[in-house]
Amino acid sequence: MNAREPVKHNPNQPRTIAITGGKGGVGKTSVALNLALTLARQDNRVLLLDGDTDLANVSIMVGLYPRKTLANVMAGECRLEDILLETDYGLHIVPGASGVQECMDMGPTESLRILRALYNLENRYDYVITDTAAGLQASGLHMIAATELACMVVTPDPASLTDAFSLIKVLRRRGYNRIPSILVNMAQGASQARSVFQRLDAAAQRHLGISLHYMGGIWRDETLRQSVLNQKPVALLPVSDPSCRQFHTLADMLDVRLSQLPRRKAGIAAYWHKVSKRESVSPPEGAGKTEPRIEPQAESETPALKERCLKAVGEIEAVFSQAPVDPLLRYEAFTRLFALLGSTLDSDAIEIIQTGLGAFHWENLSPERKNHLAIHLRELADQISPRAQEPESPESAHRVLREPFYDRISFGEQDRLVRVLKEQPADISLDQLLRSLSGNDQGRS
Repeated sequence: MNAREPVKHNPNQPRTIAITGGKGGVGKTSVALNLALTLARQDNRVLLLDGDTDLANVSIMVGLYPRKTLANVMAGECRLEDILLETDYGLHIVPGASGVQECMDMGPTESLRILRALYNLENRYDYVITDTAAGLQASGLHMIAATELACMVVTPDPASLTDAFSLIKVLRRRGYNRIPSILVNMAQGASQARSVFQRLDAAAQRHLGISLHYMGGIWRDETLRQSVLNQKPVALLPVSDPSCRQFHTLADMLDVRLSQLPRRKAGIAAYWHKVSKRESVSPPEGAGKTEPRIEPQAESETPALKERCLKAVGEIEAVFSQAPVDPLLRYEAFTRLFALLGSTLDSDAIEIIQTGLGAFHWENLSPERKNHLAIHLRELADQISPRAQEPESPESAHRVLREPFYDRISFGEQDRLVRVLKEQPADISLDQLLRSLSGNDQGRS
């Protein structure tokens, strides 16, 4: 394999996501695997890097036990393609991906050989998902920085929020400028998930001066827990299953978030190549060991516009948090925001609307209000995309399409019916009239 430096820019760069967390036990690996399987199930090419530990936990969760990991590739015992594992829906897994950190301790030629192979591999996929190591180790921080989106998994456990905040704080201190997305796992419902996020977001705003992004929640259920024990991820269940469906919702929200972010000019391998070159420069003799810094991001966001937008949203939240809120005020704000969103109704706006509807607390509605809203949404759906008429049975088609006709068997000739109607008293009841027409007066002619 030729040791050539990766090219500077790839127009078909995959979307790269790091599934991370401040502490172990938050379900990070389960989220990474089920999300990767869901994206693969939607006909995407997906590569999952198991960077949690060298024990290849991801592959074990699908019943695969790798004989070799990335450590064997780095030792020159096999090629990177030789350690790839394939599971359902064509998902590919690289076990022991945390070993990429060791590239910084290798010689330039050897590290470039590994990174070049990783570069060629990742460009075959639409998504590259990294299940990172938990905690504040340098390898985990670099894995986060190497991707364009960090999805941080937390739980309602206060210790999880404390560790997540520490991770965000360390990332910011070491030069990470992007906004992490927060996914609340093991939540009892939408209300608890939103409350957990708001606590972490409030701390980030107060102490770090940033507003975090809410990715949504994954509910605690027995099916998800048993899937780990049985080595059968819930993403393999029918889409109608609630445990499986919530990962399809997560995939939708992920795509919405990625659509808001500029694509990276280089992938994971190129990032690690920069790190290895920087680390290869030894510090002056006698100098103390410096705190490792992650590579700065070069995305060209417009901070002023972003800051204004977030400030405006914060002001709306502050107004709406006051009780009671004038319904007309809510109506005005809602309709104006939706009119603004609908002014450029492209695919991104449609996905944003879908995600927003999914974030509402529908479970708080009474059955009557749920039914009323469901009817309205069905009518709206028919306006957007009228449903094709289903083929009807011959009986129903005959019943609907036949021409109206006069039933002579029941009522006799029409002139007799006219005479009967004229003979009836003005105060006759409808029941009496129908009985007289249906046979009681058949003798009349």
